[in-house]
Amino acid sequence: MTDPITCSALSAKDEPLAGTAVHVTGWVCLEFPGAWGRDVLDGAALGPDLARELDARADAAGVRIMFIRRPGRSTAAPQRRQVLLAQSHPVRSWCERLEIGTPADLLDLDFGLVSGTAPGLGTPVTDPTVLVCAHGKRDQCCAVVGRPVAAELAAEFGAAVWECSHTGGHRFAPSMILLPTGYTYGRLSAQQSLDAVRAAARGEVYQAGLRGRSSWDARGQVMELAVRELCDAAPDELTIEPNSVVAHRDGRRWVVGLEERELSPRPVSCGAAPKQMHSVVATEVRVLTS
Repeated sequence: MTDPITCSALSAKDEPLAGTAVHVTGWVCLEFPGAWGRDVLDGAALGPDLARELDARADAAGVRIMFIRRPGRSTAAPQRRQVLLAQSHPVRSWCERLEIGTPADLLDLDFGLVSGTAPGLGTPVTDPTVLVCAHGKRDQCCAVVGRPVAAELAAEFGAAVWECSHTGGHRFAPSMILLPTGYTYGRLSAQQSLDAVRAAARGEVYQAGLRGRSSWDARGQVMELAVRELCDAAPDELTIEPNSVVAHRDGRRWVVGLEERELSPRPVSCGAAPKQMHSVVATEVRVLTS
């Protein structure tokens, strides 16, 4: 249970989950068991020069760099570090795994390749990869409720499960991302988290606690989830088109009405000052006929 004054407890009272996933299509996840700073690229873990260069390259390529580590508290540096590369857009989603010697070896990778189809830089990963935010230095909720969920998942799914750095949205902790799809979840119990990963392994999308697919912005995420309530579709079968249209691979299309609603001020992180928040909600879903 979270303390009633935590940001996640306050958010759970009235803030919708839909449309709150971070907007990312490309992922570069570096195994880093040691201490993390508040931000992975603030220089605390990697040093200022390497962090600055990686930040610039990631920004230019439109990818997100994250730290990952095995569930537990080991801080020993591995002889070889695993790197996960993933692309979440449904028309070209993929995940690959490779090994490097030191974090500086990331400079040998062309991050721009992560934006396209699978580049063959590493071994293809066909089963879902699970990232559970446990970034306690960023927010206490992630550590307190994230780590137990990661441990439960690791007991069943083993090496497919990682603790990860900040995923965006501490107030929805525990927060979980599935790669390569980028489907992001919040407020799931350990049992629900297990069910979500099992569903992903079957090629299905578990809808409880679903915040959205990272490849879309907030409006696109809300649109897709609204259609998923009416349509049983595999992970990569729905795409977002202009004019608030969601398209199925089989040719079906829907237009989704959206509305932005104001929420009461709340802290986005534990200890932060309250700020005005908004949410995007779907008001209608209408089938388009050809």
